[in-house]
Amino acid sequence: MADDVNNKPQNDRHNSRRLRLQTLVRLRWLAVGGQAVTVFIVAFWLKFPLPLVASSLLIAALAGVNFFLTIRYPPTHRLEPPAAFALLGLDLLQLCALLFITGGLANPFAALVCVPVIISFASQPIRYSVALIVFAMVCITILAFSPFPLPWFNGAEINVHNVMQFGVWCSIASTMVFAAFYAYRVSMEASQLADALAATELVLQREKHLSQLDGLAAAAAHELGTPLATISVVAKEMERELKDDDRFREDVQLLRSQSERCRDILKRLTSLSAEGDAHMRRLPLSSMIEEIIAPYREFPIEVELIEKSPRKGEPVTERNAGIMYGLGNLIENAVDYAREKVTVTVEHDHNKVLIIIEDDGNGYAPDILTRIGEPYVTKRQKEDTAGGLGLGLFIAKTLLERSGATLVFENRDPESEGARIRVEWPRMLIDANSTK
Repeated sequence: MADDVNNKPQNDRHNSRRLRLQTLVRLRWLAVGGQAVTVFIVAFWLKFPLPLVASSLLIAALAGVNFFLTIRYPPTHRLEPPAAFALLGLDLLQLCALLFITGGLANPFAALVCVPVIISFASQPIRYSVALIVFAMVCITILAFSPFPLPWFNGAEINVHNVMQFGVWCSIASTMVFAAFYAYRVSMEASQLADALAATELVLQREKHLSQLDGLAAAAAHELGTPLATISVVAKEMERELKDDDRFREDVQLLRSQSERCRDILKRLTSLSAEGDAHMRRLPLSSMIEEIIAPYREFPIEVELIEKSPRKGEPVTERNAGIMYGLGNLIENAVDYAREKVTVTVEHDHNKVLIIIEDDGNGYAPDILTRIGEPYVTKRQKEDTAGGLGLGLFIAKTLLERSGATLVFENRDPESEGARIRVEWPRMLIDANSTK
């Protein structure tokens, strides 16, 4: 069903991410403030020798660019990837220049070069982020050869051994790579989850729309009743006035007969809505399962329904578009990957309602079992596994869990190949009579 949504290219999702300028501006003001306070403390409180003019110019340059961006663009402006790359690269260059004249890698704030890289990997396309991290690696390599000493007490100088310099370089580089990869993975998973949840809402909205068509038909019948009654009255008057006129008699009779036909159709629609509304909204569990299975009985794969509990006293549930779509999707996946047969077992008692969907395919691969339910997991090949694992399964799982169900995905017993899905609700959640 919704597996087609899984065809959305991931590159489109990556390229659609845009960094908001105001977010970057606020971070840069924080950087300006932090740099200014640090320079002030080092120069005037600790009284360490510091290239104060050069440091102040670098901080003022960053503040000037930030001020220009603030007045030039509206707060809602979003940066294209090249523009974001340029600004983050400028931030990195300004920070490294400040570090270069204050001790290079010996400066304890050298690790801050990781910040622009992490921001890029969390919000920008991968090609721009990779370019930025390469630029950052070049910058920290240059910092290792800084000729400027670390600001320190008068008469004292800190000489960092080359091995220590190399160790600091490795520490910053490894931190940068690890943090960048972590930020990228978290950002991608969050983006995929957001897209998948949006697709879930669209599917649920569509299902609810379809289930509400009977109400729309009744409303249409009510609204059209008055104009059709007027047309029918006018047609009768015309028929009475023109009954002796051969030119119009047949046309007027046809107009009257068709208006009466329309009234009969609308009457049936109104009657169907009034008499069958309760039936359509509340139905026994067995009827719901039969309705879900019905579209798949025409497939070459046999779909067998096993009812372990008697129908007497079975739950009577409200028609739930999410439940019906979710179960239908699971059954469809089972049919797709079964060899000959899909078995749907229904069981209920006073405490629970259990539905088990089994197929006789090859089952789930061990590495897939731990990832079932994640959005955008690559769909598996029929000859390898059973059951779809794309966005459709994520949507089905999400909709069923929203209804209070617990889902378990597993392989069948070793002697019988295939996949098994257990869907279980507390009876009080699915039985409409329990809330009456």
